[in-house]
Amino acid sequence: MSSAADRLSPRIYVACLAAYNAGHLHGAWIDVEGEDAIKDAITAMLSASPIAGAEEFAIHDYDGFGGVNIGEYEPIGRIVEIACFLRERGRLGALVLDHVGGNIDEAISALDDGHQGAYESLADYFEEFTEETVEIPAPLRLYIDYEAMARDAELSGEVFTLRTAHDEIHVFLAR
Repeated sequence: MSSAADRLSPRIYVACLAAYNAGHLHGAWIDVEGEDAIKDAITAMLSASPIAGAEEFAIHDYDGFGGVNIGEYEPIGRIVEIACFLRERGRLGALVLDHVGGNIDEAISALDDGHQGAYESLADYFEEFTEETVEIPAPLRLYIDYEAMARDAELSGEVFTLRTAHDEIHVFLAR
């Protein structure tokens, strides 16, 4: 669950294409709540168009999606699904969703099953993990290269990391 500071408030700017093609800027910012509410807001925006009988729209801008890209003709249901996910998972969820190419199921799996926590570095994660799972004799501790372990694990695809605005490295096991 995300903190209040990390919560996102997704909204889209929907433009009337008939007005746009006629050289008029006509559209509305719509908070992404439910699919029906968005469709009603789009219908109201099109009804108020300076071009009579306007029916087509496109998404010309968006805000509050934490870096997740929204296409010009993204289905409204998909936008609502992304917004719900982001409200629940916050900015870290947005980073993970972007990392997995927009696949919400993969993002949920990464967050729920693969997230190992936040660290100052990937080497710190491997040091903690190694010391919790293996008994290392004191004379050998100085010879373990956690930086190399971290680099090799990341290059081999065993883990992936995401850096947050708090300058933390979030470590995920790759599935």
